Amino acid sequence: MTSKEQTYETVYKEIESVIDGETNETSVLANVAALLHERFAERFFWTGFYLVCDGELQLGPFQGPVACMHIQKGRGVCGTAWAEEKSIIVPDVEAFPGHIACSAHSRSEIVVPLFNSNKEVVGEIDIDSKYLNAFDEVDRLYLEKIAQLLTRTLYRTE
Repeated sequence: MTSKEQTYETVYKEIESVIDGETNETSVLANVAALLHERFAERFFWTGFYLVCDGELQLGPFQGPVACMHIQKGRGVCGTAWAEEKSIIVPDVEAFPGHIACSAHSRSEIVVPLFNSNKEVVGEIDIDSKYLNAFDEVDRLYLEKIAQLLTRTLYRTE
């Protein structure tokens, strides 16, 4: 197991402990964003959530600099992950068609959808890095596990 995997294992357990029995979406997502951002501070430039609201993705709890507040379905990395209902890893955001530049410092990105009990996308974990190729399948695997934990906790799915 790599040190990154060990860090994710520890973070997963911390998240489990912090959100156990909690139901307030804002509070849960704020603490998860803070934990992920703090534990991966050397790689994560922006860590947060977008939530589906009124037919668009709207900015949710996050850690990092000011971010885009509204994203349309199918636009940018977040909108594309929502439309395709799957995680997306972007090694170089400049090469992603239609990338929405919320910050000039962002170089790579990973987006992982959150689903409700009807298997509809209700939000996303979005993480940006100042480094190219900052995300890989290990990140995808563990962030999807965290997304599933959030889904079970907040959106009552098994």
